[in-house]
Amino acid sequence: MPERPAALSPDVWNSVISPDRLAALSALSILDSPDDPDFDRLSRLAASVFAAPVGLVTLIDTERQWFKSCYGTDVRETPTGISFCAHTIASEATHMIVPDMLADPRFVDNPLVTGEHRIRFYVGAPIIVRGEKLGTLCVLDRVPRNDIQPGQIEQLRSLADTVAALFALKDESRVRAQTAAELIREEWRHALTLEAGKVGSWIWDVRTGVVTANDILRRLFGLDPHAEIRIEQIFAAIEDVTRGQVEAAVEASFRDGVDYHSEFRLQSGRWLMGRGRVYQRDAAGAPEIMMGVNVDITEAHDGADRTRVLLRELNHRVKNTLAMIQSLARQTLRQNSDPQRFIEAFSGRLRALSDAHALLADRDWSGLRLLEVVTSQVLAHDRDGRQVSIEGEDVHLPPDHALGLGLILNELTSNARRFGALSVASGRVTLRWARDAQGLLVLDWKERGGPMVGDPDHRGLGTRLIERSLDKVIGSAVTLGFPSDGVEARIALPLDPV
Repeated sequence: MPERPAALSPDVWNSVISPDRLAALSALSILDSPDDPDFDRLSRLAASVFAAPVGLVTLIDTERQWFKSCYGTDVRETPTGISFCAHTIASEATHMIVPDMLADPRFVDNPLVTGEHRIRFYVGAPIIVRGEKLGTLCVLDRVPRNDIQPGQIEQLRSLADTVAALFALKDESRVRAQTAAELIREEWRHALTLEAGKVGSWIWDVRTGVVTANDILRRLFGLDPHAEIRIEQIFAAIEDVTRGQVEAAVEASFRDGVDYHSEFRLQSGRWLMGRGRVYQRDAAGAPEIMMGVNVDITEAHDGADRTRVLLRELNHRVKNTLAMIQSLARQTLRQNSDPQRFIEAFSGRLRALSDAHALLADRDWSGLRLLEVVTSQVLAHDRDGRQVSIEGEDVHLPPDHALGLGLILNELTSNARRFGALSVASGRVTLRWARDAQGLLVLDWKERGGPMVGDPDHRGLGTRLIERSLDKVIGSAVTLGFPSDGVEARIALPLDPV
């Protein structure tokens, strides 16, 4: 806070530096504002009431006295220490009049009196805004005046009140404009947030049944972007199966005062989550206004459904897989009493089953491409990349098809590596497939260039695995042949499960 100027008494200075007065002045945000013709008219009118050359609308800060309007002079401010108006706001009177400055000891040495301005007459009335004297409406003359009438003083006071009211009105208008601009910005941010989150907001006038909503909610419910929305339209857009849950949740909110919460499916197939609250009730407690939001949760809901389906599928597959592993273990052990041979035979079959499961798990058990199965079970064992040739269109296989075919191809490949065409460098395997006239996928396996082949004396586990691995696929068939120049197999299975 600046020091008290010598020309101002402590009482006057204390009035100037009053915290409440300075806070009210600062709240107006008016100092150094542009010229305003409304205030100019009032300062001119005040000067004309007294037939004087100068009329001022002054505002007094701690270091300067600033003129919001200055009729009859180009001076826009003076130091607070030589201000006449500082004495006016410090007085308890409704106005201050100095007929002759040179006759008043407070101002006889004031530079505004003794200097180039040569002020000799002053009359001013305080401008009171929100209970604080912020400045004055004053009139100045360069000659003493002893002709002032009470009616002139009354007019000055009325004009000062008008100036005060104008300050308050313009400040309220400024605050409203600022608030409106902030609200618009907030609405923009709010709208962007709702848009990003696919959130529809609504206000339901329960008394009239009219719903006010943003554009997102209109789009979610498939409503006209401009027409009035009735609550009946909202409920009609909800699928019958979940509509009752929504109505029950709304009724509970009305009756018990709890927040409304529900998840429901629209006629369009999309899933929404709704939250709301009754914000206004009448004297009897009946709901009048309810507000809330709806969020599009279709992706999350569908994802949860897919997860539940996948878990059921995994549970089913795990049970089947364990049963298959037990069967493989028993039959492999029955055919291979030597522990080392059992481990080799069983681990190969288990690895084939594991590979197929890993591929299926990566694809949420939706099935595999045929080339994926062929690559993992056959081509992966082609030592130099020239012994196996394949030919056919890549097709999608359901899970059971992929598992069964994977086991068959693994068994054929293992036998070929141990006893057949892939056991010698000159051997060759061809695998071709195509659709036949009945829509079956037919795969032909042929080995050539390997050791001589003859009909087996008995049907071992490998043969039974090849012939029976597709038993779960209705409409499939597997046949084995043993011509002398190499093993042959034909595998037929429907592309779509029956």
